[in-house]
Amino acid sequence: MRNYTQFYIDGRWVDPVSPKTAEVINPATEAVSGEISLGSPADVDKAVTAARRAFATYGESSVQERVDLLESIQAEYLRRETELGEAVMEEMGAPRSLACGFHTLLGKGHLGTAIEVLKAFPFEEQRGPTLIRKEPIGVCGLITPWNWPMNQTCVKIFPALAAGCTMILKPPQLAPYSAQILAEILHEAGVPAGVFNMVQGQGSVIGAALSKHEDVDMISFTGSETVGVQIQKDAADTVKRVGLELGGKSAWIVLDDASLPANVAGATAGMMGNSGQTCSAGSRLLVPSSRMDEVKAIAAEAANGVTVGDPTGNFAMGPVVSKSQYDVIQDYIEKGLAEGAELVAGGAGRPEGLDKGWYVKPTVFVGTNDMVIAREEIFGPVLVIIGYDDVDDAVRIANDSNFGLGGYVSGEDVEQCRAVARKMRTGAIWVNGGFDFHAPFGGYKRSGNGREWGEYGFHEYLEVKSIIG
Repeated sequence: MRNYTQFYIDGRWVDPVSPKTAEVINPATEAVSGEISLGSPADVDKAVTAARRAFATYGESSVQERVDLLESIQAEYLRRETELGEAVMEEMGAPRSLACGFHTLLGKGHLGTAIEVLKAFPFEEQRGPTLIRKEPIGVCGLITPWNWPMNQTCVKIFPALAAGCTMILKPPQLAPYSAQILAEILHEAGVPAGVFNMVQGQGSVIGAALSKHEDVDMISFTGSETVGVQIQKDAADTVKRVGLELGGKSAWIVLDDASLPANVAGATAGMMGNSGQTCSAGSRLLVPSSRMDEVKAIAAEAANGVTVGDPTGNFAMGPVVSKSQYDVIQDYIEKGLAEGAELVAGGAGRPEGLDKGWYVKPTVFVGTNDMVIAREEIFGPVLVIIGYDDVDDAVRIANDSNFGLGGYVSGEDVEQCRAVARKMRTGAIWVNGGFDFHAPFGGYKRSGNGREWGEYGFHEYLEVKSIIG
């Protein structure tokens, strides 16, 4: 049992102003795995006061001082990387190979990238008669989700530290353990008092208090569209900057060539990674209508080949994060059936032999782009295959969405893939499985605003000043 009932404020572990706790449930067993405290606006006030005081000096720190600090954090992160992975496995049900692999690798990658970018970042540049300075925006409220806890936390904390900002982290209530360990890492690495603060609790309480607080200069939020809209409203009265990375319904376009079988199999299996709980997941698979029978057989085989079970075992997919998430996914599967979508793999209920834990069958439908299962973010291992007539039709279908976070194009001709990608109205597009920590990530349309990752992530935490003459 984990017992994390203190907050990290002003360089110390402190008790909540008004003690209140909540249980944390292991999604693989449905058993209580630990306890956290739920903070209040009074705790946020304490954290913001500490961050504001610390900004007076940390905001003036040199690049080399911040590089040294991040490298100290890097050493401590590497020392406790396995411990972070075990926490991710326990809190949100990711299989051990994923939790101790890609989950923690993402955090490590964002840290290393922040160091690399910081060493060469142009905080000042002369343009004609004008000196342009990029200065830290100030006190930042960082509100993170549960689905990729290390990625989403580290992609905010490390660029903010590198930019010279101070911060208050509000981790996800459903997955709080890895954030607790990360706070311990920052403390041991010597982050100055007040620069980093953490208050656990409910988003509707802590997130709202941060968004409304007059001494918070910027909010960075990753999560649902509904909550993002509310944060913008809460932040409006104080005219603070708000960076949002919200939902997605990303299209994966598979071109009509000899690589189609491998690409369909890869896209199907990829959709099931992290139990489908990825905002940029390719949840709409667009394929040539003329090859639909072939595609259905390949996708069904790929989905049925995804092993599901205990995260501590040798399985490809664990449970989804909670009962409420399980129920939402089941409701969408039923909606797909009711709409007349063709079920080619998976379906309602738990996989055979799993009667405990929030496990979902890897599910594949064939449908149309006007169905609810193709319009709304399910956030589970549910793929919708949609046929297209030609490449222009594929692009039209891909762009016919309220979202625009991620996208994928697969095919033998890389230049054709890039030509298709240029026409897609979405923030990040992966061509044949590419990956880059320096590539900016963020959304068009209702998928949010601003960009994270690499150098572009720094700009979220900087103000631009012109010194003219």
